Amino acid sequence: MFIRLGRIFRTVWRDVIVLWHACRHPEAPRSLKVGALLLALYVVSPIDLIPDWIPVLGWMDDAAVLAFAIPFLLKLAPQHIVEDARFASQGMLFRKRR
Repeated sequence: MFIRLGRIFRTVWRDVIVLWHACRHPEAPRSLKVGALLLALYVVSPIDLIPDWIPVLGWMDDAAVLAFAIPFLLKLAPQHIVEDARFASQGMLFRKRR
């Protein structure tokens, strides 16, 4: 179970970095930036579906929202922006593994 959760968190983290680079792209649509901002506000907000002070469940609902919302937001962006963001994030992810 914990190995599977680790994979989910790594995948979500990789998608967070891609979304960050996509939002920083000069041609990124405003809807992508607003959606990413609202998603970030939800994650840090004390108002959640399951409160964060509940040890594992509180974090899992945030991870589930991220896992579904980030791919949805990346579909809103034009394909060339997502490809540029994936390319930019590869350098950042490769440096972190060392």
